[in-house]
Amino acid sequence: MESRVLTWMLLCVLLRPLAAQNPAPEGVLNCCEGDVLFLLDSSGSVSSYEHSRMLTFLSELLLPFSLGEDQVRIGLLQVGTQPRLEFGFGNYSTQSGLQGALKNTKPLRGDTNTVEALRIAKESVLRPGASDEARAGLPRVLVWLTDGVKPGDVIGPMAELREEGVAVLVVSTGHGNYQVLRQVVSPPIENNLYFVDIDDLSIITEDLRDAIIEIIRAERMNVRDVSTNSATLNWRPVLSGLNGYYEIRFGPVPAGGGGGGAGGSGTSPSTGGGHHQRITQSADSSTARLTGLKPDTTYTATLTPESNDQAFNMLSVTFTTKPEVLSPAVVTLSESGPTSVRVSWGPSQPDQITSYYIEYSALPRGKLHAFTVGRTQNSTLLRDLQPDTTYLVTVSARHTSGTEKAMSVKVCTPEVTPALADLQLTTVSSDSVQVDWKSSAGGLRGYWLTWEGQQNSITGQRSSFYLPPDFLSTRLTHLPPATRVCVSPIYRTARGEGLCCTAQFQSDALAYGYQS
Repeated sequence: MESRVLTWMLLCVLLRPLAAQNPAPEGVLNCCEGDVLFLLDSSGSVSSYEHSRMLTFLSELLLPFSLGEDQVRIGLLQVGTQPRLEFGFGNYSTQSGLQGALKNTKPLRGDTNTVEALRIAKESVLRPGASDEARAGLPRVLVWLTDGVKPGDVIGPMAELREEGVAVLVVSTGHGNYQVLRQVVSPPIENNLYFVDIDDLSIITEDLRDAIIEIIRAERMNVRDVSTNSATLNWRPVLSGLNGYYEIRFGPVPAGGGGGGAGGSGTSPSTGGGHHQRITQSADSSTARLTGLKPDTTYTATLTPESNDQAFNMLSVTFTTKPEVLSPAVVTLSESGPTSVRVSWGPSQPDQITSYYIEYSALPRGKLHAFTVGRTQNSTLLRDLQPDTTYLVTVSARHTSGTEKAMSVKVCTPEVTPALADLQLTTVSSDSVQVDWKSSAGGLRGYWLTWEGQQNSITGQRSSFYLPPDFLSTRLTHLPPATRVCVSPIYRTARGEGLCCTAQFQSDALAYGYQS
């Protein structure tokens, strides 16, 4: 019986420290990603008691954070006559290791050589990617704990760190120069500069921790590719290499209710406002597509990493789906010519539409033409139109719900204006002609001239060449009898219809031509 009592007392003694540890504050586990270096004054002006109190403060401040290469990394640099890096960012990836290192840290004593300590911090510790290129873009923080006694000329070195992207926070336990300290901290000063008595450090623990989190908080979950009925969740894969899975719940926010901020931690969405769905993703996943959503509706989605290996915060995000846009929402015209025009419409919604009905007629009272096209078609070419005429074109979508939506546009066909006129051939010798023409169209890219012999013996003998737009004549030589000459205009996208004449040569008379 006595041995049982002793065993029970021993178990109580062993378990008491574990039970006495405070649980991690909500929202701190796996909240952040970045490097935090603590610059601790342990010179001769800091007593052993004060040094011990600062280390206890750091222990409580850092206890809730998740440590590791994909989480938060901690470093400690002590200030003395010869500043010393007690441990760098790559030394401790567990709280037990970090807490043990803090407990075993001894003061340096000597002078307060803060300037040299800042040089070490800048060149060896806080340099971007100093130990890992993959973390080069992550936030970096310097937290300076000082008694405020003769810190040296720190304004310049601190400014250099801030210019390189390092956020500077200061905790002063003495009567330091306020004007100096307010110049070295990063804004906002009211959040990043603390004056507190050495025995009251615990008062600022939560505020300082929140200030650090604000700088290094990782955007754990966001929403992308939001449409009328779907959205994609993206998150950092915190379960990589662990056993577990992600549980995702999503549903509409109840009327009058609110959702958690994007990427933040929160509670499970209320199920009182509508049906909520649940899906799971494997531990190596980092994305999930939410489907079956309603248009123009606010949703809350929560992501819970489930693992027996360690605890994780639940994350939540709120988003609103896009309003439904029924086709046709836009109708456009292209390829417009004297007798045809292409009509296009959108958006494409083949899953919601059975067919499109196209109507067009000349204004004011022309004959109505109509036809139907399939649900996957989003354009059609209207042919056999009259030049220089205004048409009203209506596109109607027949939706699977039984409703119809229509949109109308007006199109004006251009007047038919020949690009070329008055083509003439003038004989200048027994096998040469002068070719002249007039142009009535602007913006031409040039002319294409072709000639071909018409006698049976040389039929098919054909030549052609290009002339710039400022040429309105040319001379052809060494032509066979009965040569047919054609000139065509060249537009930006194609060659237009041209004019042709045939040259007849006689031994003792001028050739004559006729226009076809």
